[in-house]
Amino acid sequence: MNRQHGPQRPFDLVLYGATGFAGALTADYLARHAPEGLRWALGGRDRSKLERLRARLLTGHPHLEDVALAVADADDPAALRELAASTRVVATTVGPYLWYGGELVAACAEAGTDYADLTGEGEFVDRTYVAHHATARRSGARIVHACGFDSVPHDLGVYFTVGRLPEGVPLSVDGFVRTNAVFSGGTLASALAVMGRGPQQWAAARQRRRHESEPAGRRARSAPGAPHFSAATGTWALPLPTVDPRVVERSARALERYGPDFRYRHFASVKHLPVAVGGSLAAGALVGAAQLPPVRDWLTGRYQPGRGPDERRRERSWFTVRFVGEGGGRRVYTEVSGGDPGYDETARMLGESALCLALDDLPDTAGQVTTAVAMGDALLERLRASGMRFRVAAER
Repeated sequence: MNRQHGPQRPFDLVLYGATGFAGALTADYLARHAPEGLRWALGGRDRSKLERLRARLLTGHPHLEDVALAVADADDPAALRELAASTRVVATTVGPYLWYGGELVAACAEAGTDYADLTGEGEFVDRTYVAHHATARRSGARIVHACGFDSVPHDLGVYFTVGRLPEGVPLSVDGFVRTNAVFSGGTLASALAVMGRGPQQWAAARQRRRHESEPAGRRARSAPGAPHFSAATGTWALPLPTVDPRVVERSARALERYGPDFRYRHFASVKHLPVAVGGSLAAGALVGAAQLPPVRDWLTGRYQPGRGPDERRRERSWFTVRFVGEGGGRRVYTEVSGGDPGYDETARMLGESALCLALDDLPDTAGQVTTAVAMGDALLERLRASGMRFRVAAER
């Protein structure tokens, strides 16, 4: 079992935001996979919605009659402090996190409660580091952002790849992402919020850099790279400006196994040049639209949070992330793959991250850390055992 935080608490795990689209999928996952004896609760702001969710879960899982409800509004600091103090781990799906996530991180940092979320919002990650990292280190809390498709396949995929390369030498890894998935209104709302806040993101990143120190005698960086045709994957590679490269970089800064000089580049992988050009133009148009509040509000209104692809569409969805790692005269090709990335696999990743924090023997760390730093091999093995694929495709 993992370390305890002081006196026994009523719950091992609270899933907050359980009635939203991603939250309900995660609740379904936990209903199927949580071990007997786990003390967990469904959390959110609306008791009636939580009761309906619990009733639905009970139809297939009668043993869940003891699952409790934890009612707290994301804008109520006192209620969130009470929630955080009642459990050892909080997993939250309530976004956009910039608007709704800060008070819960603060409550968990103060209470010494481990925290996991699904954010891909770099500004939020940087702001919570500045505001709460030191508090979490003192309390023993692990604040682990990006426990879904942002950024588990990429963070743990690089971790897996580095483990197949020589130690003590400069290393470089390139990641190439492919998927056919569609995303929900909540994901679009978060993406538009991020895209429309360029100056605020840069300011938050600068402030974080002032609070962080460089690893002694080592260097780790994420480089944007340039569009090119990748002979290693047989696809066009387009720089992918997500939070994932920064997460990988922070893992590399914290873990000496990444070597004295580490570099990561992150790409979308597209088979056909016209699709690559069209995708780049569409992404540019979306970034432009996000700068105009009326257009941003119209787009958000057309795809309301809480809605997402149905089960049939998710069953047809897949993702693959291929990695090419080099160092010490060796090259290794690895791959992480699974089903629908935004929802079914994200529910798996968040659910297993929460169970890992609650139940497993983990490295002794605290503060705001990545999945590779906080959970590493334990989470990787959980995900492999549950059906996600991590494999070595080739080595030289």
